[in-house]
Amino acid sequence: MPRTLSTSTVVTPGSLSQPPTEPTDGDQAGQPLLDGAPSSASLDTLIQHLVPTADYYPEKAYIFTFLLSSRLFIEPRELLARVCHLCIEQQQLDQPVLDKARVRKFGPKLLQLLAEWTETFPRDFQEEATIGHLKDVVGRIAPCDEAYRRRMHQLLQDLHQKLAALGRGPEGLVGADKPISYRSKPQASVHRELLGVCSDPYTLAQQLTHVELERLRPIGPEEFVQAFVNKDPLASTKPCFGGSTSNLEAYVKWFNRLCYLVATEICMPAKKKQRAQVIEFFIDVARECFNIGNFNSLMAIISGMNMSPVSRLKKTWAKVKTAKFFILEHQMDPTGNFCNYRTALRGAAHRSLTAHSSREKIVIPFFSLLIKDIYFLNEGCADRLPNGHVNFEKFLELAKQVGEFITWKQVECPFEQDTSITHYLYTAPIFSEDGLYLASYESESPENQTEKDRWKSLRSSILGKT
Repeated sequence: MPRTLSTSTVVTPGSLSQPPTEPTDGDQAGQPLLDGAPSSASLDTLIQHLVPTADYYPEKAYIFTFLLSSRLFIEPRELLARVCHLCIEQQQLDQPVLDKARVRKFGPKLLQLLAEWTETFPRDFQEEATIGHLKDVVGRIAPCDEAYRRRMHQLLQDLHQKLAALGRGPEGLVGADKPISYRSKPQASVHRELLGVCSDPYTLAQQLTHVELERLRPIGPEEFVQAFVNKDPLASTKPCFGGSTSNLEAYVKWFNRLCYLVATEICMPAKKKQRAQVIEFFIDVARECFNIGNFNSLMAIISGMNMSPVSRLKKTWAKVKTAKFFILEHQMDPTGNFCNYRTALRGAAHRSLTAHSSREKIVIPFFSLLIKDIYFLNEGCADRLPNGHVNFEKFLELAKQVGEFITWKQVECPFEQDTSITHYLYTAPIFSEDGLYLASYESESPENQTEKDRWKSLRSSILGKT
């Protein structure tokens, strides 16, 4: 029998355990961790370190780390204004006569910084005032080389296209927030079950991977920081991300929906032989997700099969060959802070780095655990040291975790999309928690008085029967 989990906790990130704290191998505070970048410094010093000159350009790792973490201390539009002001002041771009030789050395570096910023954090440039700062500083160096102005126009065009693509987003989820209540099991001719849409577990695992990558792509790196600015987004089962983290929230909803869809598909058939067939099908799908490197769908499927309305179906599970399921459960066992999963994830990450095919590049982490790791990193280390300096060493570790995820989410899906399958995954009706319990009791009668009382209550409230 599978491990029994409550439907109210199994699909929420907050049920995960805190990872153990380990000493870092980084240098002591105040010593450089990147070339020329201190492990701690004042915000003004860190901003200055971001500003290019004719003879200096910050490391790419520093740019990503600081742009990611700086929003905890200063809004992106204000940061850009400060950077532009420093560029104008230090390069004397407000003078009537410019030093063209120096500007020609400085100009390409400024444009490179702006290109990296707009490419990695395009949402920082959604306001006209921010675009205005960009146009102003580039406009000041353009008289020295008209190529700078053309480069800026191309940069803005690319930015506009990226923002437009992010605005479109993937297909919306139907029924993710408002699952249907169980009223009566629909006739097979009326209800399209998943096995009628896709009976091949390998194909479904590939289509789930397609959905995962599609829903990961809009998530910006800044959302991982913004999610924890004022509150713990994992403290309750209710969505509590702000508007600036809507893609994170949408991805968590997708995980929840997949859990409930799995449970609904299992509880729907009237005959236990059919229910057992659905369970074995999902076990094969989960195994293929593991082989692909799609750990998020894998965990959602296991969580769905571990929900109480499913796990209590003892007569159904008696007809299931569970050996493969127990192996998968072992891989995703939360014991030791998900030690087995983390080992498998490292293996998939290594395979991705040495990949010879696009399929081998796929790494889709168990997202709720990734969020939890980042949350505890944020909570476990202070943003500022007692002397008021920014704890840049903390943000280097944050950037390492987020940067790895950003690399994984940019992988192109090697599997051709089957829209009939993905549309079903997005839109098929799913039962609410009460609906799942009632469907479960209708399939296999209650075994104790507690279950009998709940069944009677659900039949009365949902079906209007006594």
